[in-house]
Amino acid sequence: MICYEHPLNERIRALLRLEDLFKKIDVFSNKETAIEHHAALAALFEVLEITSRADIKSDLLQELERQKQILEMFRKHPQVSDTALNDALNSIQITFREMLDLPGKVGEHLRENEWLMAIKQRISIPGGCCAFDLPSYHHWLSQDTAQRTKDIQEWLAPFLPVRNAFGIVLFLLRKSGRTSAFVANQGIFQQTGVEYAAHLLQLRLDDELPCVPEISANKYALNIRFIPAQSGQKSKLYEDDVPFEITFCNL
Repeated sequence: MICYEHPLNERIRALLRLEDLFKKIDVFSNKETAIEHHAALAALFEVLEITSRADIKSDLLQELERQKQILEMFRKHPQVSDTALNDALNSIQITFREMLDLPGKVGEHLRENEWLMAIKQRISIPGGCCAFDLPSYHHWLSQDTAQRTKDIQEWLAPFLPVRNAFGIVLFLLRKSGRTSAFVANQGIFQQTGVEYAAHLLQLRLDDELPCVPEISANKYALNIRFIPAQSGQKSKLYEDDVPFEITFCNL
């Protein structure tokens, strides 16, 4: 099965983008070549761009506090493990304190580094980070692997409380889901109802089916069109019936 996740509001969309970027940073920063470390730094600049667009620190603090209050309500529930509940609450509390201890805006340490900001400005230009454009960056890429890795980890470290915070939020969101099975008749599925007040939709599809979903949803309706995976034509429908599963996740 392939799982397609579709965010249903801008806040969850931003968190999913951040999750994807941090995964890329993990992969590339743990490699050894200069090209891979360049890719890690490029992803880190994208993290900075996303976290600069909104007050993500305040949003995450509010959400962590809200989730803490919700979990506390399960304290006396007979089907809830006290150990698991205490572990979850402890993780939220630790991450909440780490977020409060972050000085200023998220990523301020990068914005105050003129050398990194010069690279960030050039990195958005196709081929803009060639050695003749940024000789000092070329010098850094020529350093030994251990030094580059150390620098990347130092630049990444102040973002880790944010990563831990949205990791908790996305974990709780995904665990909240209710799954149902459906069939898209001749590649089309439409449904109306209150489910679409959800924050995240997960669609699971047999990986052998040669089609992909196009999802659109609002608070009134859900519309899914399945199109051939390699057609390149959005107007073309996959004309067979498509069995699939949907999970509606809500914080």
